[in-house]
Amino acid sequence: MTASKIKLHNGDLPAGLTFPRGVAIDTETLGLKPHRDRLCLVQLSSGDGTAHLVKFNGETYDAPRLKALLTDPKVLKIFHFARFDVAVLEQYLGVETSPIYCTKIASKLVRTYTDRHGLKDLAGELLGVELSKQQQSSDWGAAKLSPSQMAYAANDVLHLHAIKERLDQMLAREGRQAFAAAAFSFLATRAKLDLAGFEDDDIFAH
Repeated sequence: MTASKIKLHNGDLPAGLTFPRGVAIDTETLGLKPHRDRLCLVQLSSGDGTAHLVKFNGETYDAPRLKALLTDPKVLKIFHFARFDVAVLEQYLGVETSPIYCTKIASKLVRTYTDRHGLKDLAGELLGVELSKQQQSSDWGAAKLSPSQMAYAANDVLHLHAIKERLDQMLAREGRQAFAAAAFSFLATRAKLDLAGFEDDDIFAH
């Protein structure tokens, strides 16, 4: 990947960006607990080979253009493990992201022949793309991100459109589109439950 395909922005998206095919989104935080571990980076791609990285300093999360995109009902937001990202975005940006598509949920509904549903697994099997996870444990709160960090962050969104297309074909083949749509529509509520302290509880269990 060349550096020209990664665009770094401080605090918000630039004016004039459009995402006519939906927007792939991921987040980087200082850990996995939204109440403790702050949001550091939001990555976005329109599926055109360019990744936009929005870096936050931890002091302000105004980002009016990013918030408008996240809440735009006409733009589909494509995540991998949306449950976490949607909760983090609500915790720090104060918005409920919708509408949502989650490639991890779609994978679990149709790739029932495996228990490997990570982004690296999906990219490898469905696209023949090898993703590096070397920077997965990394200080995303650093004042300046390294080229390796930016490349890793970009890779988390650059392939989601293509993965979604393959998963959509599988969902249609197995007749499970309705299950996927229902699961996606529940994600905003699932994120709110996580933020309310129910992250470890199966509320549907006996």
